[in-house]
Amino acid sequence: MPEGHTLHRLADQLTATFGGRPVRAGSPQGRFADAAQLVDGQVLLGAEAWGKQLFIAFPDERFVHVHLGLYGKFDVYDGVADVPPPVGQVRLRLVGERAYADLRGATTCALVTREQRDAVVARSGPDPLRADADPDRAWQRIRRSRAPIGALLMQQEVLAGVGNVYRAEVLFRHRIDPMRPGSTLRVSQWQAMWDDLVVLMREGVRTGRIDTVRPEHTPEAMGRPPRRDDHGGEVYVYRRNGQACHVCGTTIRTTELQNRNLFWCPQCQRRFRSRALQ
Repeated sequence: MPEGHTLHRLADQLTATFGGRPVRAGSPQGRFADAAQLVDGQVLLGAEAWGKQLFIAFPDERFVHVHLGLYGKFDVYDGVADVPPPVGQVRLRLVGERAYADLRGATTCALVTREQRDAVVARSGPDPLRADADPDRAWQRIRRSRAPIGALLMQQEVLAGVGNVYRAEVLFRHRIDPMRPGSTLRVSQWQAMWDDLVVLMREGVRTGRIDTVRPEHTPEAMGRPPRRDDHGGEVYVYRRNGQACHVCGTTIRTTELQNRNLFWCPQCQRRFRSRALQ
């Protein structure tokens, strides 16, 4: 599933390509036809992301709400001479001057009101990529929960936009056991992770990939081959199970946590033991 930086990058692309200009909207597949007709020919005011939620704004406080889910793709093509016929199950097609965008396979594609858009946002946790985010909202939920921090970071109502990659990597970078109960963290630890996510995810928006290794652990610095993986980017633990940790050499491990694969280094992220049990 795309992580938050992908949605923010997509929102920027949609705004740059179509923002402030009328667009034709249609649903070649047919499932979004009635709603598309309501915004067809209207000015696309802009697009924004909140975590993994995308909102495309039109006049009269109408928003196309998109959640890509596991299989969704929203491809934007700019500078085209002609718009080709749709290929595959295109739920939504936007067409502008020398540009078009096709949405396929999304979990959600709905035309919503301002009130409905605000309700989705209200259910979401703070997004590290938004200037208006308040990390204390997430902290208040984390500090009261006995659930593992590795699970809490993936709950979009706690923290919006963080997925499996950023979850695994930020916990490694701060040497935190993924199974450690949220309520045992110190606020300083949470603030350090939040600040780190802000920097890492902004870089993800800029480059379109997730890179989390520090300068001393890059392939060039370590004399190792670059990572080869369809997710791209240089990482410490994500999808590196069975390989040596870049920091200590210990074998990276994996397990399942709430139906998602979790990756960690058992040496750098030692098992947390509460002092109350010692």
